[in-house]
Parts: sequence; C-alpha cells; structure tokens
Amino acid sequence: MVNPKLKDKLNDQLCQAVLALKNMDECYQFFEDICTISELKSMSQRLEVARMLKAGHTYDDIVEQTGASTATISRVKRCLNYGADGYKTVLERLPEQPE
Repeated sequence: MVNPKLKDKLNDQLCQAVLALKNMDECYQFFEDICTISELKSMSQRLEVARMLKAGHTYDDIVEQTGASTATISRVKRCLNYGADGYKTVLERLPEQPE
C-alpha cells in the first residue's frame, strides 16, 4: 500500500516518468538531469545495501564494500523489515548480482 503522505499529483508524475523510460541510457539521462550526482550515488548505495542485507551480509561487510554508514544500513534494514516492500519488489525483479 502506498503511503498516503507521499501520494500526490507531483509524485504520480515522477513515477509515470520513471515508468516511461525504455532503456538504461534513458535512465542515466533522466537521473542525471533530475538528481545531483550525490543523490544518485546515495540511492544506488542504498539499493546495494538492501541487496547485501537480503543476501545475509554483515554490517561490517556492507560498510567495507559500499562505504555506507551504519545509520544508513540500519535505515535500509528497517525498510526491508517494516517498509512498503519497495526494495523487496525491485530486488526480486533484478538479475542476480555476483557476490
């Protein structure tokens, strides 16, 4: 279920924009325009943290491999366990990553 605090016309438009992208190049182009490099790297890092947590990695491994803070790892873990299942959905659909 979508958090009603997030659901609005502008966020609907953003989600529609992401769904309209057709390939990796379009994704890179869109995210380069809409995000700062730092924002994009943070989102990518959080997704990798989620993948690693799901695979059973320790906090120490995750910090070493991603550079994420333990606070970020804890937040992602909380989302994996109690969130809206967004990470779960995406991780199930992504191809397996080599460890």
